[in-house]
Amino acid sequence: MGARNGVGRYGERVAARYLAEAGMRIVARNWRRRYGELDIIAADGDVLVICEVKTRRGAGYGHPAEAITLRKQDQLRSLASRWLDGRPEPGAVRFDVLSVWPQRRGPAKVEYLRGAF
Repeated sequence: MGARNGVGRYGERVAARYLAEAGMRIVARNWRRRYGELDIIAADGDVLVICEVKTRRGAGYGHPAEAITLRKQDQLRSLASRWLDGRPEPGAVRFDVLSVWPQRRGPAKVEYLRGAF
């Protein structure tokens, strides 16, 4: 497990705590299938939230949310559909992006894009 995986895991912990503190209920984390993963699945009232988490230490590769390409969006929609198979239909499904910027000191900076796509 390299430093990159550690940064990603840290970001997902920060994101889950952020969403819970915002009043959402975390339903699942790191739901994996052969063709991808849903980072966080949460309930925001009767809305199912699929939250993609991107963590970056710096801006060298651009803003974290820029990594959510159209192809990645399609993949997340497909995964969400598979996760919903056999489960009760939610009131609605929303796709959010949560960017985490770890800081040298103090808490991480979080940017939350609700309804990102």
